[in-house]
Amino acid sequence: MTALLHAELIKLRTTRTFLALAGVAVGTSLLLAVLVSLLTEPTEESVLGDVFTSDTTGLFILILAVVGISGEWRHRTITSSLLAAPDRLRFLAAKTVAFAVAGLALSLAISIAVAIAGFAILTARDLPTPALGELAAQIGRNGIVAMLLGALGVGLGALVRNQVVAIVGVLVIGLVIEPTLLALEPEVGRFGPFTLPNAVAGIPEEDGGLGDGVEMLSPGLAAVAMLAWIGGFYAAGATLLRRRDLD
Repeated sequence: MTALLHAELIKLRTTRTFLALAGVAVGTSLLLAVLVSLLTEPTEESVLGDVFTSDTTGLFILILAVVGISGEWRHRTITSSLLAAPDRLRFLAAKTVAFAVAGLALSLAISIAVAIAGFAILTARDLPTPALGELAAQIGRNGIVAMLLGALGVGLGALVRNQVVAIVGVLVIGLVIEPTLLALEPEVGRFGPFTLPNAVAGIPEEDGGLGDGVEMLSPGLAAVAMLAWIGGFYAAGATLLRRRDLD
């Protein structure tokens, strides 16, 4: 398993897609943090959520994970990958852990960069800044979100062999189906796989798309619920992977 994981991490960090999406994640995260720090006046109570949750790693590692696993079929590398690792369950597990680790590492790097930029601008404008302990906890939550979404992306991508269909399906669920469910049944919608990360990150209810009187889950409970989604998608993807013909 260690050798498989090492191979997947090497494959991941040497692909142009990863480098491109990582660059976009860095750029958008810093841009959001800088704009919010420069153009708004966050209060002592809101500054942590307003400025220091501007980490877009989760979105890009999710897309990258879907592309990474479905791309094995598109580029016909799945055969050589499984020849090197005949145990399909271990192969999928290695991919899942690799994207989770990549999401965590990228998120930590971006969150630290955002923290430095945010602190510098807020201090220069004589605006409130969060306590270092609170900031460290937020950076940790950002990393957990990226790690969970990376693992989720592999499970989602494993369900569909067509790369375009997989990506479009994720966008439809995240941008159409789940927001609609949140609007109609927020008590149910708050358990959705694309809403739970907001709770894990500690984003306030009003910024997380929940209606009045509907409370977001606690970060710990939301993380457990995300693990349940990941486990379900992994099991479904693994079942399909074991049955699929490689031709």
